[in-house]
Amino acid sequence: MSFPNKAQRQQCWDSRDRYWECLDRNADDASKCVDVRKQYEGLCPSQWVKHFDRKREYLQFKEKIETEGYDPLNEQTSKS
Repeated sequence: MSFPNKAQRQQCWDSRDRYWECLDRNADDASKCVDVRKQYEGLCPSQWVKHFDRKREYLQFKEKIETEGYDPLNEQTSKS
């Protein structure tokens, strides 16, 4: 697939947003968003899909850390 032009990029981003909205509405149950996912994969280059999927996971992790806080492991700093 060649590099997408402006209109194709916009279609890709719109399909990604629709897929993410579907996941949000369905508590991340991807089985309820299969058709939207197929459209998303059809309109976006595969490397972009991988990137956007990782980005969503990162954003969810970041939100969890920001809302629930960070509880670091109890590390020993001195040798016994």
